[in-house]
Amino acid sequence: MRNRKARGYDDVLGDVLKLLGEGGLKILTKLINTIYEIGEWPKDFTEVTMIALKKNTQATKCCDQRTINLMANTAKIIAKILRRIERKIEAVLGEDQFGFRRKKGTRDAIGMQRKISERTLDIDAELCVCFIDWQKAFDRVNWTKLMQILKRTGIDWRD
Repeated sequence: MRNRKARGYDDVLGDVLKLLGEGGLKILTKLINTIYEIGEWPKDFTEVTMIALKKNTQATKCCDQRTINLMANTAKIIAKILRRIERKIEAVLGEDQFGFRRKKGTRDAIGMQRKISERTLDIDAELCVCFIDWQKAFDRVNWTKLMQILKRTGIDWRD
């Protein structure tokens, strides 16, 4: 964890977690092992808020903004451990699956849609586009549902 980061939902500074010493490390290890054994996330760990920040004051395009995630700092530690799943799930997801993936963000999807639209106009063909607005998709993740989906696809999040 980087130094001098904001408090998360758990109201714990990352700097404090670093100062816990051997006893704190044992407590965090026990917490992580308990989550692993029962397969359920604490409610505080499932709260995530994503905020878009302008890179400059005149930002008008998506590429002029970046996002930050506000979540419990203790959950961030576990999330780093879970990133191992990315390598396994990439083989299951199609090339047209965007969002919450490295090098497959919303901007990439918009760019691809723009190219498809331009090519369709070039050959004077018809194009139908459907946009789905998943309300609060970026505000929170249903971790229980995510774990169920991973299990259904044959990926044990505890591996």
